[in-house]
Amino acid sequence: MRVTRNRLLKHGLMSLAVLVGAAGCSTPDTFEQPRPVPDIEATVELDSVWSMSVGDGHDGDYLYLTPLNAGDILYAASADGTVYAVEAEQGKVVWKKTLDDRIFSGVGGDGEQLYLTTREADLLALSREDGSELWRAELPTEVLSIPQSNGRLVVAQTTDGRVLAFDAESGAQRWQYDGVVPVLSMRAAATPLVGADVVISSFSNGKLIALSAENGQPLWQYAVGEPQGRTELERLVDITGQPLVIDTAIMVVGYQGKLALVDVRTGQEIWSKKASSLYSPSIGGGNIYLAEANGDVVALRGSDRRELWTQERLAWRQLTRPIVSDDYLVAGDYEGYLHVLSREDGSLLGQLDFDDDGIRVPAQRLENGNLLIYGNGGRMSVLQIQPVE
Repeated sequence: MRVTRNRLLKHGLMSLAVLVGAAGCSTPDTFEQPRPVPDIEATVELDSVWSMSVGDGHDGDYLYLTPLNAGDILYAASADGTVYAVEAEQGKVVWKKTLDDRIFSGVGGDGEQLYLTTREADLLALSREDGSELWRAELPTEVLSIPQSNGRLVVAQTTDGRVLAFDAESGAQRWQYDGVVPVLSMRAAATPLVGADVVISSFSNGKLIALSAENGQPLWQYAVGEPQGRTELERLVDITGQPLVIDTAIMVVGYQGKLALVDVRTGQEIWSKKASSLYSPSIGGGNIYLAEANGDVVALRGSDRRELWTQERLAWRQLTRPIVSDDYLVAGDYEGYLHVLSREDGSLLGQLDFDDDGIRVPAQRLENGNLLIYGNGGRMSVLQIQPVE
């Protein structure tokens, strides 16, 4: 199968992601031809536990509408303003809310409320009980990343590098931090980490910055990538994946930067390794699994970061973050295929043509081990990996 230029543009693949400038312009160019869908002899299959449609999904917009996995209940939204609460086990709809707003972010939440951002740059707080609007706050510009809350504070990060904190109960703005962003960056933004005392934000200039949750003052910063080269494309160093919390450290990776483990209290580097990725790594069995920017999936031994294996047959297919599920890894791609890889050696064990509009949101592992999948076209399913009979 040969993928044409028209199909590449339809699915939003440019070189690695959509590129936007500070003024919102885009660069409609492609640099590498994606590998065709691998022809494999499947030994496992992805069986559907339940499936439903969440509005029109991304509805043609280049968004990341990640559902919120809250244990027994899943919360999902579509770009056209439909919000669902769904039982995780059986897929039964608990409630449905149709908003008058276009939605731009995935669903965030705390113990009491859900949080979304709109195309008109509003931050919405909704009731977890029935989806009714509790308050809304005006944002200076669009937010693509998921708003995050520690129960007292709700934090949203705009595409132009501003971090804003709001009171979770009233929606009143508490503070704002203005970051520095380059002229050209990816049309994606890392979701901030919001702890009791600190907010960790990632920026398109390659910086990871810790802010005081109390007043937004910077506590430390760490350079995941340093812009190099003569052109703006060569100087891209975006961090678009939310850092992983590992005890008192965080693991972060950037585009054309490095994979690093950093002390969350001081910002001091514990170790780093050259890497380039648009998604956070996954960890399982002491190993680190990373979808590189070129589509290769790499396994690293956690103790010394030695490369264990590399799977190259999915190159340039714009893979999502590979999710660990028992002995497997699962990743989606721009054409809407799900790929199942062996954690042991990276071999391709199974695949599923899930959504013709593509998959941009990484899979999520539920409490019972099943996988939550949300496709660009709005198909949301819970799947389980089973041996081929």
